[in-house]
Amino acid sequence: MKPTPAALGYRFPAEWEPHAATWFSWPRPEGISFPDAYEEVLPALIKMVDALRESEPVNINVPNADFEQIVRKQFAGIDISHVTFHHIPTNECWCRDHGPIFVKRDADHSLAIIDWDYNAWGWKYPPVDFDEDVPTRIAETLGLEVFYPKIVMEGGSLEVNGSGTVLTTTSCLLNANRNPDLSRAQIEQKLRDYLGVRHFLWLVDGIAGDDTDGHVDDISRFVERQTVVTVVEDDPEDVNYEPLQHNLHLLKEMQIEDGSPLHVMALPMPSAVIKQEQRLPASYANFYIANKVVLLPIFHQATDAWAISVMQQAFPTRRIVGIDCRELIWGLGAFHCLSQQQPC
Repeated sequence: MKPTPAALGYRFPAEWEPHAATWFSWPRPEGISFPDAYEEVLPALIKMVDALRESEPVNINVPNADFEQIVRKQFAGIDISHVTFHHIPTNECWCRDHGPIFVKRDADHSLAIIDWDYNAWGWKYPPVDFDEDVPTRIAETLGLEVFYPKIVMEGGSLEVNGSGTVLTTTSCLLNANRNPDLSRAQIEQKLRDYLGVRHFLWLVDGIAGDDTDGHVDDISRFVERQTVVTVVEDDPEDVNYEPLQHNLHLLKEMQIEDGSPLHVMALPMPSAVIKQEQRLPASYANFYIANKVVLLPIFHQATDAWAISVMQQAFPTRRIVGIDCRELIWGLGAFHCLSQQQPC
């Protein structure tokens, strides 16, 4: 039997650890993520890639050479010398969930790729044939070994502190539409074996409008080994108030792998963002931590400045780049959902 990544000394690094690159999968006009709004989301996507120019190389998956030329034209007048295009087709653009998890062995700085099974958040948006192949295609491109846990999992459902603790939600990982034949203990063992974690922190529900059944990257995020930021809704009449208060209470009682108490920083929630009578999962927690910058979704609201201030406190050595996501959130995700880090 092939040894597991953990047995070989691999671990899943925290997002704030050094990156060799960031990966994206570029959306196509005919995709289902941005119905009737493809052109409207392009400015946020372009600003996202441009903001990483000072930070790290960017790899973008596109289906073929023809579409690569279309995307290059979308960046007209903008320096994309830090961008490399890869002809790896995808069904949709959510690289956090269909992309690889990179694990690292500190002893020799080697990388490997975890290729989870992928079913588009419980078969909500088939087909997934291209998305399912992305991690292995990237491994082939980079010449990396691939491990196959044979379990449905998405990157947005997991937060790690890099030293053994993982934060997740019961509403997602224990949902019957993912791994109905696996118990909580069996899922935890898979994460131990393939991510090198050993301590589990379970939150409960996600936010309204989230079609992922409660991904943790919309609610609570590690920003340091012992510190999380978590979104809190102040309006008791808002549907998010009770579940976020519940999660806040749980976090305040939690400890990391060595028994140290978890330090909790509160992020505000923006006021409800609604389009075509649909509540969208707008959250400041869906930020992306790059080497020199943090990409923060903002929503042209008074709470934007508050969120930027909290994030600057959390990351004093990084520049906080707020990018308007009022159009992008129509796809039900933001910068963390779109990205995947490749550690050094």
